[in-house]
Amino acid sequence: MDLDAVADELYGLRPEEFVAARDSRAVDARRAGDQALAREIGSLRRPSLAAWVGNLLVRRQPEQVEPLLVLGEELRRAHRELDGTQLRKLARRQNEVIGALGRQARRLAAEAGHPVGEGVQREVEETLHAVLADPEAAREWAAGRLVKPLSSTLGFPAADEALPAGRPAPPAAKPKKPARSQGRQADAEHRRRLAEAREQAREAERELGAREKEADAAGRVLEEAGARVAEAEGHVRELRERLRRAEEEQRRARAAEQDARERARQADRAVREARCRTESAAKQVERLTAGAGSRRP
Repeated sequence: MDLDAVADELYGLRPEEFVAARDSRAVDARRAGDQALAREIGSLRRPSLAAWVGNLLVRRQPEQVEPLLVLGEELRRAHRELDGTQLRKLARRQNEVIGALGRQARRLAAEAGHPVGEGVQREVEETLHAVLADPEAAREWAAGRLVKPLSSTLGFPAADEALPAGRPAPPAAKPKKPARSQGRQADAEHRRRLAEAREQAREAERELGAREKEADAAGRVLEEAGARVAEAEGHVRELRERLRRAEEEQRRARAAEQDARERARQADRAVREARCRTESAAKQVERLTAGAGSRRP
């Protein structure tokens, strides 16, 4: 047993089955004498519902993983190269693919006996957006062991930030015909609005990070409570088993007592009958003895 195999097993379970199975594997490792592995297993966190659905998509539809990763590479390349035509084409494909996968993930959850709503589907789709935008997120999702949904800033990183090292930024436009001045002004206005949108996205990301930390803390408290519940349930099962054995022993003892009482009654009856016979025999002896004395000369 190793951590990788245990994690792969646990993150394939439904969320409500996770804690009990994790604790059981930790106990197995501890009994095997591997305290370090037991601690590592015990530190594994239960996935949220949306994370479980994302993992389910990877595990049940592995053929969908590689095409999405390839699409993400193509989108990132188009952003780096400022290829507007390719970006528009890939953006349409992105929306189609993510929508289809989100609906498919929701169907898989229902088939697995855990139907989810539109809110969870949106979280799964947000994870898929992150997969397209971030190679690290893509690798994390493809492993099928998400603990929480992935998130990304709106859109992709700024193109000038994504240029490869050593590659010069596109040269500034030179003054040309006055007819193009309005176009340049429109471009400047577009860049300003884009910068504002990116700043808003970064602020939203910071806010999301703070809320995620709060959610993580709440999740840890919930997991600890779940572990205590599982432990208490184990004690209850043990006590119930002990009670069952005690009640069975009580039934056997009562049966033995009843049997002994019946034997005692029978013995008392036999004693009384024997006493009666003894007394009768003694009286008979007395009578015979008295009769023999009266016949002597």
